[in-house]
Amino acid sequence: MSVQSSGHLAMLAFSALVAGSFSLGSMAANEISPMAITALRFLIGAGVIGAAVVMIGQGNRAALRAPWRYVVMGILMAIYFVLMFEGLKTAPPVSMSAVFTLTPVLTAVFSWVMIRQVTTLRMATALAIGAFGALWVIFRADWSAFLAFEVGRGEILFFFGCISHAVYPIVVRMLNRGESPLVFTFGMLIAGGLLLVVLSLPDLLATDWAQLPAIVWICLGYISVFATACSFFLLQFAALRLPSAKVMAYTYLIPSWVICWEIALGNGLPGGLVLVGVASTIVALLLLLKDEQKELVKADA
Repeated sequence: MSVQSSGHLAMLAFSALVAGSFSLGSMAANEISPMAITALRFLIGAGVIGAAVVMIGQGNRAALRAPWRYVVMGILMAIYFVLMFEGLKTAPPVSMSAVFTLTPVLTAVFSWVMIRQVTTLRMATALAIGAFGALWVIFRADWSAFLAFEVGRGEILFFFGCISHAVYPIVVRMLNRGESPLVFTFGMLIAGGLLLVVLSLPDLLATDWAQLPAIVWICLGYISVFATACSFFLLQFAALRLPSAKVMAYTYLIPSWVICWEIALGNGLPGGLVLVGVASTIVALLLLLKDEQKELVKADA
């Protein structure tokens, strides 16, 4: 398997795993403090990744160089996850996942500003199509709400979290000094987890852990192992092998995965018009993943 193919496969798995956090998270969001559950997910995720680092033998003193890098990345991901759970208190999972699909547009903008990575015309067109589809889902296929730009509080909060997520793969490229994705993920989770424990200490102490419903523990287990440890590793693995805009293009698959999760959990399908918006995000994904290098070879021939 080529380096690029492995990056694409990693992002396909990433999109499926992240989608589950929206559906399960919406069921647990109103049962526990967003900051408290995010602190725990970081620390549990760090434990999982840390064990993998020890087993594989990738840990070394060189990874401790410039520890501030892990703090920066931890802050970015902490902001994203806290605002995600805050948004899920009021916004439906499909709508929230649609907000997340705006991150490729944000990533393309920040990629140019921060590392001068240029987006082609075709990629810009794909991003525009995907953004329209995302907004169509966010506004529940209500044209009047779309024109009036009536956005729910949950979606607005999560949008600011998505800005942090959009910058993340770019920062990974800028700050990585040859560390493996596992080691880099471990450092970020430790830094983010410790920071969140300090900030959420009152919530952690005030929570009656024995009385929490089962869905909170199910959600915590899933998001800690699959939607945190595994997804962070996959994201950083892909970020070192693919352009930032293409890495984030896979977020366009997440609304489709969320719909699958919602069906599996017995929550039914969204309305037919909403599905039109989801379909447009898939079209955007296909456009973004088209191999431009092959086109250049054909043009030269």
